[in-house]
Amino acid sequence: MNQYIDKNKDKFLNELLDLLRIPSVSADSKFKPDMIKAAEFVRDRMKDAGADRVEIFETPGHPVVYGEKIVDPSLPTVLVYGHYDVQPADPYELWNSPPFEPIIKNDRIYARGACDDKGQFYMHIKALETMLATHSLTCNIKMMIEGEEEIGSSHLETFVKEHKELLKCDTILISDTSIIANDVPSIETGLRGLTYMEVEVVGANRDLHSGVYGGGVANPINVLCEMIASLKDEKGHITIPGFYDNVQNLTPEEREALNSAPFDLDEYKADLQIADVAGEEGYTTIERTSIRPTLDVNGIWGGYIGEGAKTVLPSKANAKISMRLVPNQTDQEICALFTKHFESIAPPSVKVTVTPHHGGLPYVTPTDSVEYEAASLAMEESFGKKPIPTRGGGSIPIVALFEQELGRKSILMGFGLDIDALHSPNESYGLFNYYKGIETIPLFFKHYARLKSM
Repeated sequence: MNQYIDKNKDKFLNELLDLLRIPSVSADSKFKPDMIKAAEFVRDRMKDAGADRVEIFETPGHPVVYGEKIVDPSLPTVLVYGHYDVQPADPYELWNSPPFEPIIKNDRIYARGACDDKGQFYMHIKALETMLATHSLTCNIKMMIEGEEEIGSSHLETFVKEHKELLKCDTILISDTSIIANDVPSIETGLRGLTYMEVEVVGANRDLHSGVYGGGVANPINVLCEMIASLKDEKGHITIPGFYDNVQNLTPEEREALNSAPFDLDEYKADLQIADVAGEEGYTTIERTSIRPTLDVNGIWGGYIGEGAKTVLPSKANAKISMRLVPNQTDQEICALFTKHFESIAPPSVKVTVTPHHGGLPYVTPTDSVEYEAASLAMEESFGKKPIPTRGGGSIPIVALFEQELGRKSILMGFGLDIDALHSPNESYGLFNYYKGIETIPLFFKHYARLKSM
């Protein structure tokens, strides 16, 4: 297999670069034609790789691309999940090169979606091609690549429920996560959940002259900032009543194991160019970014932000707020708690509206399963080291739904790195990681088929 990969490296790379040139931003309606173009690209490459059945399924939002290769119904079936949509590239001026004109520099691909998730899901299409070309496919494979992950996969639940037979499988394999380092492989065994909302604070019925009305009428920006500041105390503890009631607390032994992963705090700070870290008191940086819930403002605006001065009290102010959740917290419960609390702390001088956007449940996968063992053996064979189990800080909303609707566990075998700048300007993905993924995925199939037959 490795000979085939080496022989076709340029082709594999050029195809990915073509995919990265498509600005498939799901959050912005002006990119809808590009979403369709990206779905069609994925469909065509699945066919080229050798999938027997390939189809684009329309949804009320963006389409789902499905492909399969059934070699023997008696063999195990692996469902591969990924997403072709990407985060908005704004602010464009912070990119060192145009986000949808991929470039390669220092053995890294720079483009929006390079790692999240185009580079990672496309490894699976190239792995399928490699396995078929070398007659080494040991399992049936199904692929479901969606276009709404970055906006909460809002239509995927309905799709999964309506196509359970089509998606029937033994396990789900996902590459949308990271490893500790290129010489320290790891497998994420958990993800945080998410709830995301927009808040609006409205004062007077129009913008007001700050001299005539200042000091006598509430300024919605001031009020919003005070309300947001009150959501955490001086110890970084979230103050919403009931927020921590169902939080799963790890044992001292589990926390010790989690913190045994290689981590250099000084390197972490140097990479981010910060003088110190911050977060909930009593927890390490590893814990704060994996097993503890969070509350963050993702955007805030209001008033005049153009060039020069305009002395007004704005009529309204807005913010986008997200909370990462941990096992036993649900997005609906936390959304309700947030809404009730945020409305209750608003002074009578303003009106407050909370608009929920999307969410997802947290997820933990066992490390004593056949699926995990297959992934561990595959990584050990390709990296030369046994991978370390870790907990991820991000969210993949569909993972918990897969278990709920399909009754199957997901394996999070990603190949990204912390330096990939996901969701940020200058996102990138290492050539080493891209090719290492294509090399490792067939090994998962090999070990999984063997272990399932025992």
